[in-house]
Parts: sequence; C-alpha cells; structure tokens
Amino acid sequence: MDIGVLTVPLGGESIEDAIAYLDGIGVDAVELAVGGWPGEDHVDREAILDDDAAQAELRDLLDEHDLRLSALATHNNPIHPDEERAAEADRELREAIELADQLGAGTVTCFSGLPGGAPGDSTPNWITAPWPTEHAEALDYQWDEVAVPYWRDLAEHADHHDIDVAIEMHPNMLVYEPTGMLALREATNERIGANFDPSHLYWQGIDVTEAIRFLGEHDAIHHFHAKDTKVYDANARVKGVLDTEPYTAEADRSWLFRSIGYGHDESHWKDVVSTLRMVGYEGALSIEHEDSLTSSREGLEKAVDVLGRAVFDTEPGDAYWA
Repeated sequence: MDIGVLTVPLGGESIEDAIAYLDGIGVDAVELAVGGWPGEDHVDREAILDDDAAQAELRDLLDEHDLRLSALATHNNPIHPDEERAAEADRELREAIELADQLGAGTVTCFSGLPGGAPGDSTPNWITAPWPTEHAEALDYQWDEVAVPYWRDLAEHADHHDIDVAIEMHPNMLVYEPTGMLALREATNERIGANFDPSHLYWQGIDVTEAIRFLGEHDAIHHFHAKDTKVYDANARVKGVLDTEPYTAEADRSWLFRSIGYGHDESHWKDVVSTLRMVGYEGALSIEHEDSLTSSREGLEKAVDVLGRAVFDTEPGDAYWA
C-alpha cells in the first residue's frame, strides 16, 4: 500500500513546492484536485486537458520525486436541482474522467451528489427518515428519477475511458453509507465504487472494519481516504451527532475531523490497514487533512508517521506454517 495525500491543504504553495515537501516526509502518492469544492490550485483541469506538453511536465515532476498519481478529485453535486449548477458539476466530473484517462491516473474521486426532494425544488434535500410518508416518496424520486439515470450514463462514460469512479460516502449526499454505495453500484456498473473515507462513518456509528469487509466482498473499494474523526461524548450525549455547529466551534461540536491517530489509536489504524489487505485493496491511503486543531503540515506529518507504522511494505509471504 502507498501512503498518499490529497494536496488541497497545500494549495497555497506551488505544485513544485508541495510535491517536494511530500516527497521529503515519506509520501508515495498524490491525489490532485481538479475542480469542485476541492478547487484546482495545483492542476488547472481545463488548461491541461488534451495538452500533451503540460501533462508530460506534470508526469516529469511526479517522476522526479518518485510519486505516483492515485486519483484526480472533483467533489461537487452533479445532480443538484439547480440545472446550471448540476451542469457545471457534470462537466467537471466528465472532464476529470477524460483527464485521468490521459494521465493514466485510473481513478476519479467525487461525491454522489444530492437532488431536491421533488421536481421544481431549488435546494438539495437529504432524507434521513421514511416518515412522514412524503419523505419516503422524495427518496424514491431522488433515486429512481434522478440519481440512477444520471449515474448509469456517467458510469458508461467512465467505462469508455477505463476509469474507476470512487464516490465518497458523505452525509448531505445521496450516498452516505455502505448499503447506499452498493445500491448505486448495482444499479450502474462496476466502474462505480467507493472512495472509502472512514471519517464520515465514525460519527454515524458505523463499524469501519465491518464496512470495509462489506464493500470489499463486492470489490467495491476503488480508493481510500485516510482521515480520522473523534466523537466528543460530552456534547453527543446531549444533542446527538447530527451537529450543525460550525466546524470552527470546536468545543461545542459533537464530533470533529481529526488527524490520523487523534480520533482512533494506532492499533485501530493497523486493523483498518489489515482489513483492507484482507479484501484485496492495495492502493493508496490518501490522507485528507481537515483537522482544525492543528496546521496542515503538522497534521500531514503526524498522519504519515502513524500510517508509516501501519502499512505493509511487502507482499504477503507464503503461509509456510499452514
């Protein structure tokens, strides 16, 4: 497995400086943002698409530092009820798939998106319960009339370019947990799978290693985000975990995104890595730093330190004792 980094936290630096820094702290792979909420500080998707010279320059930079490209990232909402916003997100995603093909990245990470609750809505609607019954009807509309038709077409586009689309299971998106992830995959094709980010599963009360096994049984993990979360029970016991406090109101929140090792200990992360190997995942563990209690560089360095002791550097040996 490779230790990777989504380079967004280093967006204030040039790509040359960011890559040199990551090489220096022991990173093996990078995930580069090319649109949507992650932005495109390091790679201008439109400028580099179909530009052989610019793509060669990027490859040379990565090769110079012995880093591989694990994925391109464009997290947005391609099924937004606002047609203009949906069209922009769809264009970003399709172009990211085309660029990933040209760069040999193999994978694009993204969100499933979230529709409105009915035709004519202007705001996405995250349905979390089947009652009152109009909520169940809204959920059927979101899946049957919007998401499945869109993602079937997008999955064909991805298959044409030989690219896996790795969807991050994220609350306030239609796909936010493993059974929904599998349902979308089964309704489309095997190009659709998970960008398995445990940080959003921890606070939902999902057992991360069991979720890895569940999706791994279907070969449905295309990429992995190494990101931790800590649930702060003193707040969660009072108001639960559906927390709308700002992420910067750290002391008042029920949970926070944390650097690797600050939500769950090293032994847990070793279990995560071992379970990934059990289900056949040998790709990047792409660190996504969103810990507001520390700086980007310190958070990345601490995560690399923990994962460096958790990942396996070699292939499994023969079970000579069996």
